[in-house]
Amino acid sequence: MRAPLLALGLAGCFAFSAAAQTVVIVRHAEKADSSSDPALSLEGQSRAASLIDLFEDTAPTLILTSPLQRTMQTARPMSDRAGVPIQAVSFESGTEGHVARTVDLVRSASADSVILIVGHSNTVPQIAAALGDPSPQQLNECDFDRVTTLVLSPAGGAPEVRHSRYGVPSAAC
Repeated sequence: MRAPLLALGLAGCFAFSAAAQTVVIVRHAEKADSSSDPALSLEGQSRAASLIDLFEDTAPTLILTSPLQRTMQTARPMSDRAGVPIQAVSFESGTEGHVARTVDLVRSASADSVILIVGHSNTVPQIAAALGDPSPQQLNECDFDRVTTLVLSPAGGAPEVRHSRYGVPSAAC
């Protein structure tokens, strides 16, 4: 029930902000194990498929992930549906370099872009903060259902920020 409501909220956000960038940031979906570069679990694959519901009336024009397979696998269903390639942003120069390059790619995209960013529990709040979220959601190890949506004004200034959830609620830690 939450996904349709969220989709309606984002649809309204997109319609309202046709001349502004809309950036949707999520953490990768549930992973299969705790190895250094795990694939998504079956639950994670289901969540990745539900990410499409966030983009009911529009599709991303740019999809950014980290180079790790769990972020790319989370973005893949949306990428396939929208026909937009996934652009993996390297971790060269560490997390700070990754966040800076991701923000630079957002800032260099056209003013009316719809951008999906799939990150990690530590990069999602950093990217959101760098794009102007005054209170980025801190994610713990069990948070996979959180969404940060920022509508960035082409004139600058504070973005419109919405924190919400999508898909099946994450299990408690």
